[in-house]
Amino acid sequence: MKLKDFDALKITLASPEEILSWSHGEVKKAETINYRTQRAEVDGLMCERIFGPTKNYECYCGKYKKVRYKGIVCDKCGVEVIHKRVRRERLGHIKLAAPVTHVWFAYGLPNKLALILGVPQKKLESVIYFARYIVVNVDDELKKEAVDKVANVRESKLDVINKDLEAELKILDDKVKEDFDKLKEKYKNKKEAYALHEDQVNYKLRQQKAKVREQFARLEQEIVNEYKELSELVKRIEIKETLSEEDHSKILDNDLPQFYEIKMGAEAIQELLEKTDLNEVARELREDLTSKSKQKKAKAIQRLRIVEGMVRNNIKPEWTIITNLPVISPELRPIIQLAGGRFATSDLNDLYRRVINRNNRLKRLIDLGAPQIILRNEKRMMQEAVDALIDNSHRTGRAVMNSRRQPYKSLADMLRGKRGRFRQNLLGKRVDYSGRSVIVSGPDLKLNECGIPNMVALELFKPFVIREIILRDLAPNIKAAKNFFEKKDPEVWDILDEV
Repeated sequence: MKLKDFDALKITLASPEEILSWSHGEVKKAETINYRTQRAEVDGLMCERIFGPTKNYECYCGKYKKVRYKGIVCDKCGVEVIHKRVRRERLGHIKLAAPVTHVWFAYGLPNKLALILGVPQKKLESVIYFARYIVVNVDDELKKEAVDKVANVRESKLDVINKDLEAELKILDDKVKEDFDKLKEKYKNKKEAYALHEDQVNYKLRQQKAKVREQFARLEQEIVNEYKELSELVKRIEIKETLSEEDHSKILDNDLPQFYEIKMGAEAIQELLEKTDLNEVARELREDLTSKSKQKKAKAIQRLRIVEGMVRNNIKPEWTIITNLPVISPELRPIIQLAGGRFATSDLNDLYRRVINRNNRLKRLIDLGAPQIILRNEKRMMQEAVDALIDNSHRTGRAVMNSRRQPYKSLADMLRGKRGRFRQNLLGKRVDYSGRSVIVSGPDLKLNECGIPNMVALELFKPFVIREIILRDLAPNIKAAKNFFEKKDPEVWDILDEV
């Protein structure tokens, strides 16, 4: 491998096309190795056709063996004849049946997707996990029609109520008139008795009318409140507005024009991100910086920092949505055979297996034309599986557990912390040309002198001693010089004293 001199390293988001360019093939099966043959399953997580051979310069079927066939792709099994070290380098990919959001951008504080879209974090999470809808498109003309229709329906219902009230009151008046006629007939010659009964009938009529008016006033107020809420809901609907199932049903039940388009999950977020012009968003945010409101200004600064960073690095916001999921090299998630024929496997293999199984099930359900409610549930489960694979500790208390009730170690867990890949393996390598010890005073040493044991000194100055061994022709090459060094002959100690 050729080493290139570089000044800095930059980590950015990869586009779906770039992920495909890294990949050597699609992983379609959740299987790892065949329990009978103990060989990697074709199109599985350990597939030799995708990741390279398990034996040096030998294809899967054994047709081509040895280094003289290097670079040939077997026409029978499709495995390239190459050194097995490529199984540490090659990537595969899983083509997802539905897009999913990258958990690092869809969760946590500050929430990157929420800042890019300008949507509250809690509402965005509810959209991603299929609890709420988000509006992706609005027809302004039809929206105006819907607002007018709400007002017209309210007025027509109020007119009907007023007419019903008048009819009810007329029925009461007619009934009282009949009662008066009967009283006149009954108390024809008894004026005092008639007057007493007349007062009673009038009092009863006033009570009944008041009761009817109260009932109709209550009904009228209910209609006013109902259509006021509906009107506010219709006016509130804009692109990026989130709606509950209840809100959407309310609009459908009132037979209003379908002036908006709603979606759920990562597909909805992806569509909104594709429509987002980062330069336009940055311009609007710079205008908000002139606002007198401190809260609005702080929010604009936070959003502008994210947006300008993406523009500067030529990152498209829709790249935060995963459509092709990379599968890391098999040697970085090994399967080790234990005594007794059992196997120990990396947690990543189990997490990848969950993703592949759910992805294949979702593909099958889409092909069968399953109801939307079932598809939504499957998409949500796949989103959770990919979340667990990338970062299983992103939601406290909701990590995916193994059979021993311990959280799986995800890709992020392999990188982060003291025991992670960077601090443990790359930055914290153990070396044998440095040492540490308890320092004590030496009565025979000067202030500018340091005494170390002979064996420690020999190990610390090993490169210099080996160089002197070769220069003095005590050994012809480095390998022979190391062997000579290990014998610790008197010549070695003499060289150490001189060094």
